Amino acid sequence: MALTAPYFHDDVQNLLNMLVLFTAVVLGAVAFVHCLTQRADAFPAIGTLPKGGWLALLGITVLLSLVTTRMGMIIFPLICIGAAMVYLLDVRAGLRDLTDGKGFW
Repeated sequence: MALTAPYFHDDVQNLLNMLVLFTAVVLGAVAFVHCLTQRADAFPAIGTLPKGGWLALLGITVLLSLVTTRMGMIIFPLICIGAAMVYLLDVRAGLRDLTDGKGFW
């Protein structure tokens, strides 16, 4: 019996996993570096986790993404993308408004 189409779903799955991992590492690293450069007293002023909490959350998710993706677990890069997006879209905007003086604080 001859096969009519090649099976390439493993290649597509590996490509998508690498794309998710790359996105997670880049977003996580950008969020981590931004968090590292901010003042620690600004985080409680906007009503979010302290600076150490965000650093731990972002750093651990990036490390777990790098370690567990080789084992086939894709859930940690997705968690890393979620945490980084919350930081970049919500916390970063609040910190920017606080330091610019344009926020409602």
